[in-house]
Amino acid sequence: MKNIFENVYFTSILNAIPDGILIADSKGKVLWLNQACETLANVPRSKIIGKTADALEKRGVFMPSATRMVLDKQGTVSTVQTTVQNRKYITSGYPIKDEQGKIEFIVAHGRDITEAVRTNLQLEETQELLKRYSQEIIQIRQENDLAASEQFFIGKSPAYLSLISIVDKIASTDTTVLITGETGAGKNVIASRIHQLSERSHEPFVEINCGAIPESLIESELFGYKKGAFTGANSGGKAGLIKMADKGTLFLDEIGELPLHLQAKLLQFIQQKRFLPIGGTDYQTANVRIIAATNRDLLEQVQEGLFRSDLFYRLNVLPIRVPSLKERSTDITDLLQFNLQKYNKKYKRECKFSKEVLKSLQAYDWPGNIRELENLVERLVIISAHHEIRLEDLPFQVQPKEKSSFSLNKYEKGQSLTDILQTIEQEIIEEAYSEFKTTRKTAEELGITQSLLMRRVRKYGINLCK
Repeated sequence: MKNIFENVYFTSILNAIPDGILIADSKGKVLWLNQACETLANVPRSKIIGKTADALEKRGVFMPSATRMVLDKQGTVSTVQTTVQNRKYITSGYPIKDEQGKIEFIVAHGRDITEAVRTNLQLEETQELLKRYSQEIIQIRQENDLAASEQFFIGKSPAYLSLISIVDKIASTDTTVLITGETGAGKNVIASRIHQLSERSHEPFVEINCGAIPESLIESELFGYKKGAFTGANSGGKAGLIKMADKGTLFLDEIGELPLHLQAKLLQFIQQKRFLPIGGTDYQTANVRIIAATNRDLLEQVQEGLFRSDLFYRLNVLPIRVPSLKERSTDITDLLQFNLQKYNKKYKRECKFSKEVLKSLQAYDWPGNIRELENLVERLVIISAHHEIRLEDLPFQVQPKEKSSFSLNKYEKGQSLTDILQTIEQEIIEEAYSEFKTTRKTAEELGITQSLLMRRVRKYGINLCK
């Protein structure tokens, strides 16, 4: 063996290797090591050659000693070594046995992984930091959601108390829920509360507005797709919202907008708890609770052939109707004051409602419900020139209307009710336009879209230039 170590070609080859190489005899005594091994140990080779693995380990030259571990195990080993300079090496020890199976030599091979370990530690620290930031973001979002929904849970009206009682009972079950109610009434808040009170509260709450996503995209958003499923698809495929909601709750807002062909696929998922991604050949499963919501009359849509009857009855297991704000008239004052405090704080103001304003807002129908109320209060806090919000600060449609001195005598004899109503509508539009001067402002104050206003203008032949 001595002759081999004196062979210039042998030693040149091993010294050219950037990894550490050490050779020991059957007793663990070092016979030879290459230059890389000497460098990593940071100990002169003269103080390593001839020394045993145990002695070198006690001196901290190799911790732990792969050579000693091979002798203990009588087989190949791998370990991570730490040198006196605190550098890290992944080292493997290989026994070389004679014909009788006894260890004759031991070869140890070490590779410096110090930078890799440091990078990994930095990565772990970064991941931990990202995790903490993510948790903080989730907490902030939950606080914002709570603040946004807090106003809904204000009130003592019979309609409100009945709703909350039903919601609390339904939340403890795991059955599909269908929430109905007018736009802005708080259907999404109810869905969120059901999830928060359920056993799935620590799992995802995934929301999708079926009316806000183009028909061509909604299937891929819901069910996901496989690699190369269609032109423009993500090269790695995409998990759909159903899969993302696994073990949690999937909230399908505006379910009445879901295309008919997807209604069948959704029904299959509800019944079987499995679905087929676009371009996929293998079914996927997801344990999801479905909560759906709509401001439409789904039963009427079923009769018109716009909504599948079997899906409707699958969704309508536990129906909840969210009352409109006019059904919660006794809650309006509390809701107004809650939002007034919120926006006073946000915009650093000290506004308050005059008695006349409170009376007018109490009498208003609130077609946009809680969402309209919140937006109106924010607007009033911003634009009010005084601390006291007055009647003149209110939009046209909210201001109290003078009692009409209505008389049929002012209309042509024989006019139908439809003709009279159209005449009244024309007079209101003309009066509003004469005050606000532009169609945009007029439509805004009348609470209608500008396009609807222009259709009425054309219908009645109203001259806007006079």
